[in-house]
Amino acid sequence: MSIKALLAPIGAEKGRITLPADEWLQGRTLYGGASALVAYTAAVRALPDLPPLRSGQIAFVAPVGDKVEPKVEVVRRGRNVAQVRCDLLVGGVTALTAFFLFGTARDPNAQHPAADVKPWPGAPEDNDDVTTEKGPAFIRNNFEIRRAQKVQGKGDPVVRRWIRLKERDTLDPTSTVVLVGDTLPPGAMRAMERQGPISSINWSFNILDPQATTRDGWWLAETASDHADFGYSSEQLRLWDAEGRLVMVGQQCVAVFG
Repeated sequence: MSIKALLAPIGAEKGRITLPADEWLQGRTLYGGASALVAYTAAVRALPDLPPLRSGQIAFVAPVGDKVEPKVEVVRRGRNVAQVRCDLLVGGVTALTAFFLFGTARDPNAQHPAADVKPWPGAPEDNDDVTTEKGPAFIRNNFEIRRAQKVQGKGDPVVRRWIRLKERDTLDPTSTVVLVGDTLPPGAMRAMERQGPISSINWSFNILDPQATTRDGWWLAETASDHADFGYSSEQLRLWDAEGRLVMVGQQCVAVFG
């Protein structure tokens, strides 16, 4: 199911909507980036004069299926910054809550470029395709994946991959980054003693350039575990464009079962 079709019902009518979500499901819930995109799209369609998105805080409360009711609320709007909440209700109960910060660009009083990617994994075209590896159906349906690190299996709790959407001409730059920013499994996967389910509980991110684009649709994504114990992992997420320019940074709490 295309991204355009997934987002088409949003804002078309009030109350509960039905999303054609089959190809974006991860188990019985929408993949996290897709559910965050649904909430973001609901916000900007309800409030079309918002400035660019700068930051988001997403709580994955319960499974988000194909029948949802978006609820958008302006928490506060000032001269430059708007803070907007969007809940996705399932059966009248909150399944996802998102808090978005939108901000108008201002003349910079501080400039500090992000550090270069180290180690540089080589261009996506120079790395092996791993799209066909065992993984969630939403990955196989919607993404192309290439290797971006030498390590395989156990090792340092870091996962790096080149990723791109198969459908790349539908979304604006901000929507694209929201959709792809939570694609990879957690870095803690490499430290697991045995196979078991993993589940994202939340996702906080800052968008460094709301108009970021990349060559041929390729993004370099990374998840890295800072600490894993007691059934949870604290993860850092980063997203670069194809030239190694950092465009998104994030943090996530992941439940590690098994």
